[in-house]
Amino acid sequence: MSPKGDAEGQKTVVSNRRARHDYEILERYETGIVLTGAEVKSLRGGRGSLAEAYARVRGHEIWLEGMHIPPYEQAMDKARWEPIRPRKLLLHRKEIERLIGTTAEKGLALIPLRVYFAHGLAKVELGLARGKRQFEKRQAIAEREHKREMDRESGRRR
Repeated sequence: MSPKGDAEGQKTVVSNRRARHDYEILERYETGIVLTGAEVKSLRGGRGSLAEAYARVRGHEIWLEGMHIPPYEQAMDKARWEPIRPRKLLLHRKEIERLIGTTAEKGLALIPLRVYFAHGLAKVELGLARGKRQFEKRQAIAEREHKREMDRESGRRR
């Protein structure tokens, strides 16, 4: 996946398109992420995957687990490289406390939506999400198809 320009100074590297299908996103948070230098280089090259990633609360910290970052080819320490390892997310204390409360109370999940660079720093867009049921997914697909057909018909009439 090649990096593409988004908003001012942002370049999306990896996005989790499946999350928008499987979850209803209630809130979004911009978080920093703790990475090694070679991991940053690999992400800048547009490599990485959020397919199986999720965020988990441990103590008073939030960790991103299941994110895959392949080895950077020119890295010196490829022998010790762990493509899937827990990575710490950086948030303000009040945001962390709010997330701890909402995920424990309401049974919501923390899902990474995308990884991007903003002004040279790696960021993760974290979503507070509720899982969709199967019929809700089918209904969303049917609505999207209906909207496409309506747009096609209005285009033909012009």
